[in-house]
Amino acid sequence: MKIRLTLEYDGANYSGWQFQAGQDSIQARLEDALARIFSAPVRVHGAGRTDAGVHARGQVAAFVAPRACALEKLRRALNGILPADIAIIEVAAAADDFDPRRAARSRVYEYRVLNRDRRSAFEYRHSWLVSDALDFAAMTAAARVFLGEHDFTAFRTLGSKERGAVRRVIVSEWRRDGDLLIYRVEARAFLRRMVRTMVGAMVAAGRGRLEPEAIAELLAAGDRARAPAAAPAAGLFLIAVNY
Repeated sequence: MKIRLTLEYDGANYSGWQFQAGQDSIQARLEDALARIFSAPVRVHGAGRTDAGVHARGQVAAFVAPRACALEKLRRALNGILPADIAIIEVAAAADDFDPRRAARSRVYEYRVLNRDRRSAFEYRHSWLVSDALDFAAMTAAARVFLGEHDFTAFRTLGSKERGAVRRVIVSEWRRDGDLLIYRVEARAFLRRMVRTMVGAMVAAGRGRLEPEAIAELLAAGDRARAPAAAPAAGLFLIAVNY
């Protein structure tokens, strides 16, 4: 019986989604909880490997249950075992061939920038505090440059093992909510730290340190050394995985 999970988590206390020996990860927590419920080892596969400190509101995962079970009862059991910063939103039956990573049509991320001159006791784990005045129009113009298909070599982690760096971005936009500037981006797939590096470039444009037009030059050059540093992990959320 294959089961699909939709979950949310605060990634501040974890080494990321993926299991790593000696580290506390979301995948490890889920597998431990399922092993307790089924009294047998269970391997969980996720739709996206969020990095250390990155959060999710709509991560999707799947596993093969060792035996049949009542889905709502399983959801309640998992939420009773998992720590408070990991929550199962939905449990559903899935087709035997469902692969949460390969079957995804697109993934949606959001990044939160807190743009003010003082920190927040509530937002510090979930946003990047930028005290400089930011030109919202410049950031919006920079976001539009990322739309369409590009080679994102300059916007991924050096030494990444992904095959190819061409990605098609179908949504790239900023919105303002008081002191929060929220960036939303959607694509079928992303490279490691791609969104955070894109945000770093757009904030540089907002600070007046990088012209929006220069982002097109960075994309064309494909040189990671020329692009700004990645934005901190704390502001990034995996919002949804679309199938």
